[in-house]
Amino acid sequence: MRKLEAILVLLIVAILNGALMYIDTLLKDIIPMTLYAERSMTVLSGGNIADSLFDILFGFGVSLIILKFLKKGFEIYVMWSDGDPDEEPLSLLTNFFKAMAVAICFPTIYLWLGQIVEELTDKLLIVLGQSTNYDWNAWVSGISSLGLVTAIFGLIFIVCYFILYFQFLMRGLEILILRIGVPLACVGLLDNDKGVFKAYSQKFVQSTLAVVVQITLAKLGVGLMLNMHIFWGLACMILAIRTPRFLSDFLITTGGNGGVVNNVYHSVRLVGMARKMLMKTG
Repeated sequence: MRKLEAILVLLIVAILNGALMYIDTLLKDIIPMTLYAERSMTVLSGGNIADSLFDILFGFGVSLIILKFLKKGFEIYVMWSDGDPDEEPLSLLTNFFKAMAVAICFPTIYLWLGQIVEELTDKLLIVLGQSTNYDWNAWVSGISSLGLVTAIFGLIFIVCYFILYFQFLMRGLEILILRIGVPLACVGLLDNDKGVFKAYSQKFVQSTLAVVVQITLAKLGVGLMLNMHIFWGLACMILAIRTPRFLSDFLITTGGNGGVVNNVYHSVRLVGMARKMLMKTG
């Protein structure tokens, strides 16, 4: 039995040693790579793929904004078939300029957002006292001397480490897609309830915030694990993987038409009407 345990420990240690060439560099510069995924991807055409795609969708989005502005103006003030014709045209005109301004200025706004996220993450990591220069070889040696159970938890930690890294890559692609599609989402700003733009912006905030929380938990988990706090380190890494689902509980979107609010409003009205009827019959 002891021989089998020793063989399993040696096998796990061999796997961990094979992973060392990757894990020591995976989380370096992970924030810039996630926020600007196009910089880490090499394309045959060269240049910045995000800027090229954004320019294409920007022209399409601006065309949709103009068409929707004309359509709403015609239906409200000419056909009287949509909205309130007594409402000042200035409101629709304000929404139009707002949509155009966001679509045009978004690349600059995103650069500012990226700088804020990077500075915030750096300050959080400084407070945690975490560095990317870890002694992984010493950790593997310590894991191998603590028996089979500890070695298994160490292997699970490394698996979670790689899963989290691929999550960062997918998050980078997700943010890239959101960035490129902003001009199309700005069409919703012509509506008084902001239409799809409200849900779109909430998704954007959730994605960028998830990056900050995940990298902080990952660095904290690595530091705890290398100091042989096995369970705390593993708990941090698992929570980092579950961060997007955790944050989704706080950023709940109701859709552009405010369906949930309308349902609550009508429910309250029905309760009030029923109460009045009961009082009259009583």
